[in-house]
Amino acid sequence: MTYAALAAGFAPFQVLASELLPHAFAEDDGSHDVAHLLRVWNNAEAIRRKEGGDAETLAVAVLLHDCVAVEKNAPQRATASRQAAVKATALLSDLGWSAQRTKAVAHAIEAHSFSAGVTPETHLAKTLQDADRLDAIGIVGVARCFYIAGRMGSGLYDPIDPRASSRQLDDKRFAMDHFRTKLFKLADGFQTATGRHMAAERHQRLQRFYDLFFEEVGA
Repeated sequence: MTYAALAAGFAPFQVLASELLPHAFAEDDGSHDVAHLLRVWNNAEAIRRKEGGDAETLAVAVLLHDCVAVEKNAPQRATASRQAAVKATALLSDLGWSAQRTKAVAHAIEAHSFSAGVTPETHLAKTLQDADRLDAIGIVGVARCFYIAGRMGSGLYDPIDPRASSRQLDDKRFAMDHFRTKLFKLADGFQTATGRHMAAERHQRLQRFYDLFFEEVGA
């Protein structure tokens, strides 16, 4: 499939998307691929339609928010969004974007990441952060969790103490630990009213999966 065909999913900004997509994601990471970008765009548009904001700037922020790929278990993981913001700034400068709009996109990209710990200061940044985090919870969040665990060589769960009742959580070793170390915490941190509403529904699905999983394994 060509970039032009993929860019159609970002209508009415498909021309801009076709220019940015070659720089926007790592093709060997199925958790941060073009499908992820499209899901985040759909989430972002759902928020924007109810809460406002500039659609084109939002589309660009979505397209470039993962333009630098760093594995989840890499020591420099917390710097990935900062690196992406720097790369996005250079790309938008080459496209002739104004310094003001470029700075707005760069801040949104840097602040979207959970691991970066940067507070989103603008409506654009809050919308992007919410849209991206919506893709980390719910059933899609479950699928991405296990996909990433497979990339990292993690086990599904600890057969001795599945729920970590008597041990420290370790989501680098066990995928199910990641629910409690991160995924269950995400719903409390949403920035927009629309994002919070969408997150509450997905969080319930996430919790239901967790409970059913441990029921099936006898834990």
